[in-house]
Amino acid sequence: MIYINNLKMNVVRSALIYLLAEFVFVTINFAQQDSYKPLKDSLRYTGEYHLRNIRQLTFGGNNAEAYWSFDDKQIIFQSDWSQINSQPCDQIFKMNADGSPYKNGMKYMLVSTGKGRTTCGYFLKDGKIIYSSTHASNENCPETKMFAEGRYVWPILDSYDIYIANEDGSNLSLLIGGKGYDAEATVSPDGKYIVFTSTRSGDLELWRYDLQSKEYLRLTNTLGYDGGAFFSRDSKKIVWRASRPVGKDAENYKKLLSQGYVEPKELNIFVADADGKNARQVTHLPGANWAPFFHPDGKKILFSSNHHTLHKGGRIFDIFMINVDGTGLEQITHSETFDAFPMFSYDGKHLIFCSNRRADRKFSHETNVFIADWIEEPQKVDMNFKSVR
Repeated sequence: MIYINNLKMNVVRSALIYLLAEFVFVTINFAQQDSYKPLKDSLRYTGEYHLRNIRQLTFGGNNAEAYWSFDDKQIIFQSDWSQINSQPCDQIFKMNADGSPYKNGMKYMLVSTGKGRTTCGYFLKDGKIIYSSTHASNENCPETKMFAEGRYVWPILDSYDIYIANEDGSNLSLLIGGKGYDAEATVSPDGKYIVFTSTRSGDLELWRYDLQSKEYLRLTNTLGYDGGAFFSRDSKKIVWRASRPVGKDAENYKKLLSQGYVEPKELNIFVADADGKNARQVTHLPGANWAPFFHPDGKKILFSSNHHTLHKGGRIFDIFMINVDGTGLEQITHSETFDAFPMFSYDGKHLIFCSNRRADRKFSHETNVFIADWIEEPQKVDMNFKSVR
């Protein structure tokens, strides 16, 4: 009898705890909806169910590859915006994630040398920064072209090496160099490794650099462009973009690469273990599928793609989300412009990305940095959101 009574009390207690949890969840949910002001979310577009309170952080030129510091307080990014960069090609800057100025009154702080061309800035776990630069080869912007062999191309500069510096850009030193292109470096959340793209083997492959042992590990070995890799939150997986040209496409790929270019035409998303093992293709989509980043749960991936606009010329890119097994494709952005370079904050509450979107909906070639609240489970207010313009 005592056992039965205790069992009944435990059942009642569990039910009360469950009801209390449900009440708290619903209360918080309603509070969040009540505090959200859809009419003020002028940078949000209809259909962007997972994004709220989008804020713009830069306001001119081309600003890209904006990535969080490990404490989510700062952003590092590359920019050719003439108001902050006197060099006519990209330099690396940092800013506070809330848009506030630094103690010296500057809102955007130059952390690269201001010489040559730079790309792919990233924070290390200890607060230091890494980025790729051509300044050691030539202090001027390298000459590049947007088209080669009649194709739209990205430059693969042999003069790119990877540098490390203090948070303010001081005490700069070469970290990863040598013959060939070394760029597109990102850091594992556990702080142990850097993954980067290099032509040191003759092809564009992924390599891993151990920050303690200084040892290198080649992660890919298939013909084609392997680049833009990021680690999963637990540092056990990597995700990246890759091309796998065959036949005539393979010959064209090798010819362009010998000239220092790659055509970002047919790219898909791949995942593998952090040591390069168990690699597999996630997306099987036409067009350019690139700029991938793991969802904090490690079960989904965000990436940018133009597969859905190829019939319009493929110039519109949106951010999509997909399960790591290739199922459940979902469109995240709907600006009808250019949305790419998504990265979750380390607390998982915010998404940073780069876009051509404007609050007034006017057409623009300018690419700016934006931060949004990430809504994992969209509510009624999100599903019913309509653009103000």
